[in-house]
Amino acid sequence: MTSGERDAALSVYERVLGAEVETLPPVLRRYFGAIPDGHVGVGEGVYSVVGSRYRRVAGALLRWSARHDVLFPEGGRDVPFVVENRIGPDGSLEGTRWFGFPRVTRVMRDTMRADRGAIVERLGRRGGLEVRLSASATPRGMVLRSRRLAWWVRGIRVPLPPLAGVEVRESDAGGGRQGVDVRLRMPLVGEVFRYSGTFAYRIVRESDSGPAVSPGLPTLSMWLTQNSPN
Repeated sequence: MTSGERDAALSVYERVLGAEVETLPPVLRRYFGAIPDGHVGVGEGVYSVVGSRYRRVAGALLRWSARHDVLFPEGGRDVPFVVENRIGPDGSLEGTRWFGFPRVTRVMRDTMRADRGAIVERLGRRGGLEVRLSASATPRGMVLRSRRLAWWVRGIRVPLPPLAGVEVRESDAGGGRQGVDVRLRMPLVGEVFRYSGTFAYRIVRESDSGPAVSPGLPTLSMWLTQNSPN
């Protein structure tokens, strides 16, 4: 096996962190590990809190962001969600999250790739916003922190000043579930968006339609049929 083939068999996180990934709790090693060909990673859970406390004053901006599958104006507690991770044609990690609000389903999309010891995340349906993240894995969990931002305009990358910072914390929540806490902060303003909760995650075949990970939630296919994001 060539070095390129070995890299392709690793997850984005393994390419950045190497053996450090092995220090994570087992439930997180499954999430941050590789996804075999013909499989996808599926997580189902509930966000105990999600949304922005500035959604009234920033409603227009959040509605525009929602059209691009980034942030959104809705907020609430005990919001069911589904996350799907799959490997892109170029070896990147493509993530989609569906948030099941009572009257609407919101979608958040991103694509991640490894680049010179960091993770580059492109947010939105077209990947217009780029966030460069540092990663740290310990027995307590995974921490991702934003370092640089950029905006892509017609194929041209435009670096941005530090307008906002993102921090992601993933931990072992017990019972085979993992916790996630994502916070977006801005200078002088403080926390402007957050989602936090727990979920169960598994690797399934692309065609799998078996029982849900969590008995309290429907299968992924049923959930999406009832709450179509399109």
